Amino acid sequence: MQSLVKIAALIGLAAMLLPSGARAQAKDGSPEQFLFDSANRERMAQGLAPLKWDAQLAAAARQHASEMARQNTLSHQFPGEPEPAARVRQAGARFSAMAENVAFGPNPAEIHQGWMNSPPHRKNMLDPQLNSVGIGVVARGDQLYAVQDFARTVAQLSLEDQEARVSAQLKARGLTISTDSAEARHACESGLNRGTSSRPAYMLRFSIADLDKLPDAVDQTVRSGRYHAAEVGACPPARSDDFAGYQVAILFYP
Repeated sequence: MQSLVKIAALIGLAAMLLPSGARAQAKDGSPEQFLFDSANRERMAQGLAPLKWDAQLAAAARQHASEMARQNTLSHQFPGEPEPAARVRQAGARFSAMAENVAFGPNPAEIHQGWMNSPPHRKNMLDPQLNSVGIGVVARGDQLYAVQDFARTVAQLSLEDQEARVSAQLKARGLTISTDSAEARHACESGLNRGTSSRPAYMLRFSIADLDKLPDAVDQTVRSGRYHAAEVGACPPARSDDFAGYQVAILFYP
C-alpha cells in the first residue's frame, strides 16, 4: 500500500532583524539531517550552491513542527500562533527573503520525494536566491511532521563595516572617498540632502540586502562622469519590520 504524504508550501518575502542565539544542529543520522543532505544533493545536481544550516531557522522549524504534531494536521499558521515571518523573527535569524515547506509522512525519504514531486515545494528547495535552511522533524505515532524554513540570510554588520564595503566598491570605480560620513549618515536617516552652497551633492539613498551588488543607479551615476568623489553613510532601517538588509546613502560630488 502506498504511504500517504501530505505537504504544503509557503513562498514569501520577510523583513527581519532578530536576536542571535545558539541552537543545536541536526544530528547525524536524524530525519533532519537526511532532509538537509537530500535538499543539497538536489541543488548540487542542478548546479546550485548548497544551503547552509541555520540554527535559528531550525529552532523556528522545530517549534512549528511540534505544533503540527500536536494538532495532528498541516498548516503554516495555527490559531494563536505567530505567522511564519514572525516565528522566524522571534527565533534569531536575519534575512531578506524566506520560504517554507511543511509535510507529514511515514519517513524522511517519502517526505523529501513528496516535496520534490510538488512544483511549489521543489521551487523553494531549488531557489538560487535562498542560501540557508533550518529543518525541524517531530514524530507523532508512526508519522513524522516536517518543516523546512529557507532564507536568504543577511550578515549583521556595524554601520562602519557597511560603509567600508560600499566605499571600497566606489573606490574601485575610480571615485575619491571621503573619510567623514556625518553628512551621508544624516542623509541616510532623514532622506534629506543638505550639502553646501559651495559643494552641492547628488544623493542616492537605497535599501539593499547584498552590499557586494550595488544598485544599477550607482553605476549609472558613476558612468555619467559628472562626479569624482563620494561620501558614504549607513543607518538602521526606519522601521523594524522593513526587509532585513542595509540602508545606505551616497553623496556624490563633482
